[in-house]
Amino acid sequence: MGSNTGGATGTILKCRCRRDVPISSRLDLLVGVASPSNGQRNGERKKTSRGRKQDRALVAGGQDYEVRYEARKSRRSKPAVKKAVKKVGNSRKKVERRLAR
Repeated sequence: MGSNTGGATGTILKCRCRRDVPISSRLDLLVGVASPSNGQRNGERKKTSRGRKQDRALVAGGQDYEVRYEARKSRRSKPAVKKAVKKVGNSRKKVERRLAR
């Protein structure tokens, strides 16, 4: 296979994916020394205000607490809220407009 060149700090190993990766990077990732600069773990996405705002714009008809909140807010029953979500979709604006009729 390939040969290692240089000392311990500059050693390059061949990966199975055929990319040259410095051994120090590979070892740091294996032992958990190196962490991403933004404080996230691998596979996690950063929660942005945009994502939360988009979530607030929707009513989850299957979530009891959301249905209860919308029912109290519009002074309608929980089945009425669920029916509105089913009829007009899960957009909060559309559901509130439907319940206001």
